[in-house]
Amino acid sequence: MTFFDVNDIAFSVLSYPVSYIELIGTLFGLISVYYASRANVLTWPTGIVNEIALFVLFFQVQLYADMLLQVFFLVVTVFGWYNWRNKTEELPVTRMTRPMTGIYGVALLLGTIAMGYTIQRFHIWMPQYFPLPATYPFADSFVMMASVLATFLLAKKRIETWVLWIVVDIVSVILYLIKEIYFLSLEYVVFLGLATFGLLQWRKQLKYA
Repeated sequence: MTFFDVNDIAFSVLSYPVSYIELIGTLFGLISVYYASRANVLTWPTGIVNEIALFVLFFQVQLYADMLLQVFFLVVTVFGWYNWRNKTEELPVTRMTRPMTGIYGVALLLGTIAMGYTIQRFHIWMPQYFPLPATYPFADSFVMMASVLATFLLAKKRIETWVLWIVVDIVSVILYLIKEIYFLSLEYVVFLGLATFGLLQWRKQLKYA
């Protein structure tokens, strides 16, 4: 369907064509992150729309790690939605322990390397599905792995989720600028502000584990 094609343009901003699929992903992404910064359960259903739209978008621009990330997000969204709906009153904002921080750091490093090498070979292993090679596989994989870990921390209401999201947002702004997905890059500038806001808001609610 042409509606889901990156070449099906909704409107242009300063000569940059914004496709319907990029517009949908961007708007629902902003709504979802806003609700997350307010610790509001609506972050999860709005996130589902964002994830489906971005899956389609990233496949078309050969950011395969980001594409796979949306599948993970969809699964974790269901977990997070259930966790928040059923345990909101018993689930305070807490801080990670030092051992946990170390484990997450190692997982981020090793996961980025492993995924980067894997993504590099998608077009060789599955040319029928991935006719073009991945672009910036390691930067893309870093965004994927950091987002995975940050999402787990978000579902558990760990304040460090916002530190990881801030890093993800900075890398994503640069990556999407290079890939000329300018509207999405602008969204991540907004995400950066929302993540900073979320960090400040959650610090007020912080209870030490």
